[in-house]
Amino acid sequence: MKLTPKQLVELHGFNNLTKSLSFNMYDICYTETKEEREAYINYIDEQYNADRLTKILSNVTDIIGAHILNVAKQDYVPQGASVTILVSEGPVDESPQESFEESPGPIPVGTAVVGSLDKSHITVHTYPEYHPADGISTFRADIDVSTCGEISPLKALNYLIHSFETDVMTMDYRVRGFTRDVTGHKLFIDHEINSIQNYIPDEVQEMYDMIDVNVYQENIFHTKCKLRDFNLDNYLFGYTKDKLDVEKQAFITDKIKAEMDELFYGKNMNHN
Repeated sequence: MKLTPKQLVELHGFNNLTKSLSFNMYDICYTETKEEREAYINYIDEQYNADRLTKILSNVTDIIGAHILNVAKQDYVPQGASVTILVSEGPVDESPQESFEESPGPIPVGTAVVGSLDKSHITVHTYPEYHPADGISTFRADIDVSTCGEISPLKALNYLIHSFETDVMTMDYRVRGFTRDVTGHKLFIDHEINSIQNYIPDEVQEMYDMIDVNVYQENIFHTKCKLRDFNLDNYLFGYTKDKLDVEKQAFITDKIKAEMDELFYGKNMNHN
C-alpha cells in the first residue's frame, strides 16, 4: 500500500490530539543447551544495551521531527537497561543531559527505555526470555511513541521495523482527544488513515503475512505481521543446519514455526 498523503488542517491553536504508536516485535532462536541460551542472551544484551537503544530512540526523535531535552539511561546486571529521553516538538538551546539512577529493588530481566516528550513520550522495553525445557529463546521489544501536536509517530515505523531482527511484530495506532479548526469545529483526527499498512513500504509488506483489526469509528488501528520466508540457519545460534541431520532439522523447524504461530495469533495452539 502507498502512504496516504497527509491532509493539512488549519487549527485554532495548539493541536491537542494525542497520536500513539505501539510497536511490539519478537526475535526467535533455537537454543538447545544451557551454553547456547547464555550465549544468545549475552548477544542480545550486547546488541540492545542502553547505548544502542538510546541511539535508536534518538533517531526516532529526529525522524518524527522532535528535539531531545534530556537523556537518562541505566544498564542492569545480569542483563537489561533503561533509558529515558525527554523531547520537545520545537528546538531547544541546551544540549541533552544524561542522568543515571540505581534500581531500588530487584533488577528485572530485560531492557527498558523511556523517552518522555514535553508533550508526550517515547519508551522501549526489552525482554529476553527462554524456557530450558523446549529449546526456544525469545527476544521481545516493546516500543511506544506517543506524540501531541503536528508530529506523527507513524513517520518512524519503517525505521523501527529495520532496527530490530523481527520474526513477528504487532503494531497499534490510536488517535485520542480532539483539537479544533479555526472555526471552532472539533477534529478527532487530523489525517487520513485506514490501516497501519498505509505507512509500511511495499518491500516490507512483501516479507510478511499481515492481519488487520481496525475500529475506524474509534480511530484505533491494529496490524500484526509474521515473516513469510523461513530459513532454519537464521534461527540457530553458533552453527548452521548442515551440522544437523534431516530429522533434527525438521524437529527444530516445527518448534520454531509453532512458536511463531502462537505469537502471531496470540494464543496457545496444539501442534503435533
